[in-house]
Amino acid sequence: MNILYLAHNLDDSAIWRRVTMLQRGGATMAVAGFRRGVGALAQQAVVLGQTHNSKLLERAGTVLRTLPRIADKLTQAGVPDPDVIIARNLEMLVLGRALLRRYPAARLVYELLDVHRLMLGSSFASRALRQVEGYLMRHCALVLISSPGFEDMYLRPNFSRVPPTLLIENKPFATPDLRLDCAPARTPGGPIVIGWSGILRCAWSLEELDRITRAAPGRYRVLLRGKPALDVVPDFHKIVAANPDMTFGGAYQWPRDLAEVYGPCDLSWLIDRYEADGNSEWLLPNRLYEGGLFGAVPIALASNQLGRRLVALDCGLLAADPEAVQPMLAALTPEDIERARAEVSGLPRSTWLADDEDCRALTDAIARAHLRPGRSPQDNAEEVTS
Repeated sequence: MNILYLAHNLDDSAIWRRVTMLQRGGATMAVAGFRRGVGALAQQAVVLGQTHNSKLLERAGTVLRTLPRIADKLTQAGVPDPDVIIARNLEMLVLGRALLRRYPAARLVYELLDVHRLMLGSSFASRALRQVEGYLMRHCALVLISSPGFEDMYLRPNFSRVPPTLLIENKPFATPDLRLDCAPARTPGGPIVIGWSGILRCAWSLEELDRITRAAPGRYRVLLRGKPALDVVPDFHKIVAANPDMTFGGAYQWPRDLAEVYGPCDLSWLIDRYEADGNSEWLLPNRLYEGGLFGAVPIALASNQLGRRLVALDCGLLAADPEAVQPMLAALTPEDIERARAEVSGLPRSTWLADDEDCRALTDAIARAHLRPGRSPQDNAEEVTS
């Protein structure tokens, strides 16, 4: 099966995790998309242009300018006719729908992994964007989601017609680079180590961790790893540098450095209030699975999708609301932490880690997807061109 993967940000490592997962599931992959950075890419891709973070309307303009030439650009690059086009996020779904005219036998799959705040609410722009999204989804055979919250809280309430959905959680998967037996040893009797990793874009979390550590000097050590979103938290480096109990270790390589990132941590900070009335309430983030794989106890709010998942797993530290986080952590004893770590470590490894069977299941589900049950690619072609 030939898959054309349309990526909104070729510099996002999550893009290449999904590509690798599909390759391991048996698909032949071609990748095209936009860049937001510079330097070498993880694999070969057709670069369609440059875009920027947090500028949805600007990106929409770039996508529209790309529409007339994307098919020719793919042909010139030698991309084979795809059986499936996967569009990651709405802006790429616009391109995917347009490409059905060049590849009418292909099936279109929408990968919905976050919902921009502009998509929510009752403003004219929000309603118009949802109408566009709803129209485009009518041409999709499948929607990939990383959390049930996206279906329950966004898709079903907002659209009368929703294609079948497939839940693909953000688990890491076993690769030769992923070492599970080399995590750094924790220091008995030392401070409680809290890790916050990935895209660091929640200003509330940074301020709260700063406040928690300053309220009890020496009790906690906060390790921050990844990429701070300086457009959202411009004072990130200033705040961290001024706090002796907070350390920023920079970016890391996935999955090679996961043991180094999570191994020293007693607790893993999963609270995200960047989009507290939308996306942040529905996510099941990468760091849930990455931290769990190394026994780090997740810290979360009980009221959102992540909290409900932790209740179902019977593990983690759950605060009833943001104001309850600091007193919850202040009450922890060493025995509480060891008990919580044992609960996380006692869960089956498949809770946190995907394997080749998961990769094959994803690819097989995509291969079986049709525009409507029982329809063939030829049927799809007739509908697209009619």
